[in-house]
Amino acid sequence: MSNHPPTDPTKMGIGRSIAVLTSGGDAQGMNAAVRATVRVGLYTGAKVYFVHEGYQGLVDGGENIRPATWESVSMMLQLGGTVIGSARCQDFRVREGRMKAACNLVKLGITNLCVIGGDGSLTGANQFRTEWSGLLADLVRAGKITQEEAKKSSHLNIVGMVGSIDNDFCGTDMTIGTDSALHRIIEVVDAITTTAQSLTDLYYQNFALKDKSIFFHQRTFILEVMGRHCGYLALVTALACGADWVFIPEMPPDDGWEEHLCRRLADQRARGSRLNVIIVAEGAMSRAGKPISSEDIKKLVTDRLGFDTRTTILGHVQRGGTPSAFDRILGSRMGVEAVMALLEATPDTPACVVSLSGNQAVRLPLMECVQVTKDVTAAMAEGKYDEAIKLRGKSFENNWNTYKLLAHINPPDVKSNINMAILNIGAPCAGMNAAVRAAVRMGLIQGHTMLAVHDGFDGLAHGQVEPINWTAVSGWTGKGGSMLGTKRTLPAEILEEISQNIAKFNIHALVIIGGFEAYVGGLQLVQAREKYEEMCIPMVVIPATVSNNVPGSDFSIGADTALNTITSTCDRIKQSAAGTKRRVFIVETMGGYCGYLATMAGLAAGADAAYIYEDKFNIKDLEVNVQHLLQKMKTTVKRGLILRNENCNANYTTDFIFNLYSEEGKGVFDCRKNVLGHMQQGGTPTPFDRNFGTKMGTKSVLWLTDKLKECYRHGRIFANTQDSACVLGMKKRSLTFQPLAELNGETDFEHRIPKTQWWLKIRPIMKILAKYNIKLDTSEHADMEHVIKKRTPLTK
Repeated sequence: MSNHPPTDPTKMGIGRSIAVLTSGGDAQGMNAAVRATVRVGLYTGAKVYFVHEGYQGLVDGGENIRPATWESVSMMLQLGGTVIGSARCQDFRVREGRMKAACNLVKLGITNLCVIGGDGSLTGANQFRTEWSGLLADLVRAGKITQEEAKKSSHLNIVGMVGSIDNDFCGTDMTIGTDSALHRIIEVVDAITTTAQSLTDLYYQNFALKDKSIFFHQRTFILEVMGRHCGYLALVTALACGADWVFIPEMPPDDGWEEHLCRRLADQRARGSRLNVIIVAEGAMSRAGKPISSEDIKKLVTDRLGFDTRTTILGHVQRGGTPSAFDRILGSRMGVEAVMALLEATPDTPACVVSLSGNQAVRLPLMECVQVTKDVTAAMAEGKYDEAIKLRGKSFENNWNTYKLLAHINPPDVKSNINMAILNIGAPCAGMNAAVRAAVRMGLIQGHTMLAVHDGFDGLAHGQVEPINWTAVSGWTGKGGSMLGTKRTLPAEILEEISQNIAKFNIHALVIIGGFEAYVGGLQLVQAREKYEEMCIPMVVIPATVSNNVPGSDFSIGADTALNTITSTCDRIKQSAAGTKRRVFIVETMGGYCGYLATMAGLAAGADAAYIYEDKFNIKDLEVNVQHLLQKMKTTVKRGLILRNENCNANYTTDFIFNLYSEEGKGVFDCRKNVLGHMQQGGTPTPFDRNFGTKMGTKSVLWLTDKLKECYRHGRIFANTQDSACVLGMKKRSLTFQPLAELNGETDFEHRIPKTQWWLKIRPIMKILAKYNIKLDTSEHADMEHVIKKRTPLTK
């Protein structure tokens, strides 16, 4: 990020024209990107055009290239696929076709092109840009365009956004559509596994049979997911459902994998697991380069083990359905960044892709990304699989390492004599159980004894502590709420009892998973170290709360699930007015004093306003919002959506705002109100929360294991330094540990929120997309970064 002299963003695009097209395979979230590009383009004063049917529309011209209006992108956000159409185009591959496309753009005065597609589509766009002056010269010679027209359109700017469900483009953490595809896959995995899992639970509750197979059916499920050249979907699915094995193209299994796989499945059965899950990417292959299909694996498992085995090939289900909240926000943020990148580009700027790294918008040179993407394929072809995984990027590498840690190692025979306790604090949220499961299994792999504490600090004070084993946490990744049980009680009043039980159960380290109470509770334990020596043990707080209000982390486990619940509810609410017209909905969201859910759901659901505590508002602002809606009702878009965070203002309550809008909108629109309540804390966790929880649980235990080695002196553990009690959080682009004591000064304890929150910078985007004429701060924007990673040459 760097600072530039501020320019007036509402005048940046005057006299300029932007065209937007979607190309290649469709992906959920493309419509959000198109919508944002159109609306931000219009906001800057530019003319914006749709190119229908991808590059084919660019070549054919005519009705395929049409002006876009503000209203023409309304109600697009929740639609899957791409509304403006996409096509594989042979004509654009030849120079003659590209000449026709150039002619069509010149005639309309379009010199800025925004392409949403995969690496093939983006490479084609770059070639078009490189040839542009040559194409124009040929068109002038052929008399198709005048010298004057060629001069006006002398340079073509290109910006790409990557829309691909495979997440196969290097340089970006997530491509548009990947998260939604994971939602579809996990829905199927959950549907397949629920029957088996519920029978397992029944067995544990009611029976103690030695030979379980006498009583219950056992099954192996093989699920084939998309990913011809990239195993991202398969890998994250395996992490999110705790699969027994995953096959991905980047890392073929070692020779002799057949024996290893059968041994693993047999071991899991022997441990009492009645359900085996194997995930296969469609491009999976052996070290010899021979494809491994789901049918091959089924035959192997059936023939060698005699297990009842079923295969499911998901196919195009993964491309379908409504986009997830993440993909809508990603598409919207990328659309804003793409327009800015186009309007700030010069003839010397290389064609770029806008992308997301952590929660940061970044611009990357298009051809560098394409080159690294090609390097992955080359590394795989040369058998350099470790390099292929590294080239895929940090996010992919972390997922692979986490999967290997949790799936491929059996607990050691030699114990470490370490007892590690895990507890949940505060309100339950989706993803907590995934973190507990990962922490338990990672601890057992390290040789530790893992202790489950029921009902939070209360349970720790009352001795509700028991050992927890490998199979006890089977199937937990997909379960909502808190299986351990959780309470809001803080330790300050019960420190004496807690210290006695830490000594009684010989607890050497604590994993505290929860929201703001977990953070405050951790701080209270650290402050109690002066008085109670038992508190001098390493501890880590993992933020898990729908409110996303824990200092030290940009994201909390559970917030993504809540966000998707709110977004899908808002979709339904908006849809309910499709026939009625002229209706405004006031929706109250949770979050305490933190406006994260209201703001992000506002962006994902296309709200007209989101009232939050952090962004102060008064009666004049409410009046402006009402006037804005009165104007909106005069257009073809006759629906309004207002979100209100539950604690945004003590006097401007949901009822007050509802009454105000009802009164002021009389005769023009009517109002309805919805308080969403506790549905936001429930539900099965989203793929993001399962994966995030798994990575956080794993990393916390590895960190505690290292800390325990540091703190071990004279035959006992003694930890009283600040860095021995940390919050594990996602900060910008990586998972980091920050001492609780350091975060003290960064916290507004009265309102239970961090003093600085990254997402507040995104709020103006929501207002611009809702057609408010506000100023977007352009002084700080994403500079061009570089992704070139040196490949090691192939040695003979």
